[in-house]
Amino acid sequence: MPTWRKSSYSANSNDCVEIGRGIGIRDSKAPATHLTVSTEAWSAFLRRVKS
Repeated sequence: MPTWRKSSYSANSNDCVEIGRGIGIRDSKAPATHLTVSTEAWSAFLRRVKS
């Protein structure tokens, strides 16, 4: 089973986005579905957010 991680800023809230390494992104309110994202796309996204 994949390990999903959410931001520490989310505390115990279920209103957040979670990431799964090598898996993708999902909404914690709908954990059965997820959006697959490549490592390259995720890295590009993080670089853009940080800039």
